[in-house]
Amino acid sequence: MKKQYNNVDFGFVRVATASPRVFLADASRNASEIIRIAEDAAKHEVSILVFPELSLTGYTCADLFSQQVLLDAAEKGVADIAAAALPSGMLVAVGAPVRCAGRLYNCAVLIKGGKILGLVPKTYLPNAAEFYESRWFESGAGVDKEIVYAGQKTRLSARQLYSVGKAVVGVEICQDLWVPIPPCTYAALAGANVIINLSASNESLLKNDYRKQLVSSTSARLNAAYIYSSCGYGESTSDLAWGGSSLIYENGALLSENDRFRMESGTIYADIDVERLETVRAKNPNFKNSVSEQVAFSVVDGGETFPTDFGKDLLRVVDARPFVPAGPGLSDRCREILSIQTIGLCTRLEHIGLKKVVVGISGGLDSTLALLVSVLAFDKLGLDRKGIIGITMPGFGTTGRTKGNAWTLMEKLGISPREISIVPSVTQHLSDISHSANNHDTTYENAQARERTQILMDVAGQEGAIVVGTGDLSELALGWCTYNGDHMSMYGVNASVPKTLVRTLVSFAASEHFGGAQDVLNDIVDTPISPELLPAAADGSISQVTEDLVGPYELHDFFLYNIMRWGFAPAKVLFLACKTFAGEYSADVIEKWLRVFCRRFFSQQFKRNCMPDGPKVGSVSLSPRGDWRMPSDAYASMWLDF
Repeated sequence: MKKQYNNVDFGFVRVATASPRVFLADASRNASEIIRIAEDAAKHEVSILVFPELSLTGYTCADLFSQQVLLDAAEKGVADIAAAALPSGMLVAVGAPVRCAGRLYNCAVLIKGGKILGLVPKTYLPNAAEFYESRWFESGAGVDKEIVYAGQKTRLSARQLYSVGKAVVGVEICQDLWVPIPPCTYAALAGANVIINLSASNESLLKNDYRKQLVSSTSARLNAAYIYSSCGYGESTSDLAWGGSSLIYENGALLSENDRFRMESGTIYADIDVERLETVRAKNPNFKNSVSEQVAFSVVDGGETFPTDFGKDLLRVVDARPFVPAGPGLSDRCREILSIQTIGLCTRLEHIGLKKVVVGISGGLDSTLALLVSVLAFDKLGLDRKGIIGITMPGFGTTGRTKGNAWTLMEKLGISPREISIVPSVTQHLSDISHSANNHDTTYENAQARERTQILMDVAGQEGAIVVGTGDLSELALGWCTYNGDHMSMYGVNASVPKTLVRTLVSFAASEHFGGAQDVLNDIVDTPISPELLPAAADGSISQVTEDLVGPYELHDFFLYNIMRWGFAPAKVLFLACKTFAGEYSADVIEKWLRVFCRRFFSQQFKRNCMPDGPKVGSVSLSPRGDWRMPSDAYASMWLDF
């Protein structure tokens, strides 16, 4: 690589949430345990550390909260934590009961660099079933006072945010999250991109599932990170049990979760991506349209974050194949995508009143997926599959394997197969323009692609049909298609399906829908990706392998997703790719193909500006009528300067 990025934060902030062993009503021991955990978190270079609700005393002290001894001990514990030799770059949030003007508040205490930045009182107090906090505490709604606490002048208010580097932290306490309009909503609208929740949530059957759904959906709704810490072992079990749930979510995705029901203290860590969150918010009109719902917050400047070396360890999972995430939900995702493609084609055919389509069948992945979608659409519409006209068009580079697979597939699917060789017409065309057939340049290749498109369009005209396009999202991003050749169709069912996903969808469709054609579909999946525009090798095998020319599609799809979905700069994408593909590709190889991606993406916008209609299936689309509008004349120079 040109540069090393070990000391660049790229918008990452390391956070942690702890569930300490509770010493009920022993604030001194709890403070010591909090300090011990914070010191350990400092070794992990943490910038934001969250402890549970009332972590200085324990949540289940009940009527002991009315005892001055406990309140004084909690205040001294906070002073001890502030005085501890903790890093100045680490924000620590602990819970304590705070008495002010004859009222008792359940508070989060924000400490950084020895300073108490503020006290945030709980707004919503649970007072039903097993909870009866109103017996001891007052709601902090509307409270805004300057007080002296733990020997420091500070502010007591629920309307406070805390800036720590690029993170802006909003605070809520347990029940605050469980109400119809939680305080974090207003905090997020005021600029908070990280929400912390100091909680005491007991365990009961299925409650953890709902708790996780609540935190996940809140972080997604607010396009924020959500750091949740709940109390655990040591709380009173007279009537309740405490599991010590700790969760870290980012924009709906779980980054880290602890093992509940531990008998010892536990801490979980994650690197949240504030830059990514800010990009998502900037694209989200809901934030722009919710201005009237904003509530005034003051922002406390907490200084910089811990100088974390993310180059050494990045505590988050970065998916190497973001369009094809692993896991048990993959089948459902494939089923959903195929359904979107299918209903899109159904709607178009029904609207224009046609009962025939033409598909060019090469024996490759893209045309196979387009054909499978066409078959699914015809079946859904109750149309005869014979209305699908599949045309294989062998040329100078067509191999026996791909031609054989094309024919076998068409026959097994029961469509109307045809074969039209393009060799005579392209040979004549090259002669007409005085281009040697031995000159295997771009003109030689494009002539074949355009001849195939001409055949498809003219047959469609003869038959009263439309041409179903086969090109995919990755090819559109790279411009790896011939303008007014395979670039053009009347409806592009694969337009927002990237290459890495095409392979997965074909494999899924083979097992889910087309068992009778499974053998040939599996062989198509295993065939090297190629346009087959150059003569085959002497042994009859494919000589023109696409990934040898433009680079591995798994890298390009990784680049495409992170640049288009999150707006990341190439330097950050390179950093992430080197982490993600370590052991598969060297840093130099990744940088080489990233530069190819950037150059091609900028130079090929003119093709995307006139791409055919096609259904959007995921979060990334390059349609000029939808997700991506870009001038064809933009320079790539700044994107190549990394």
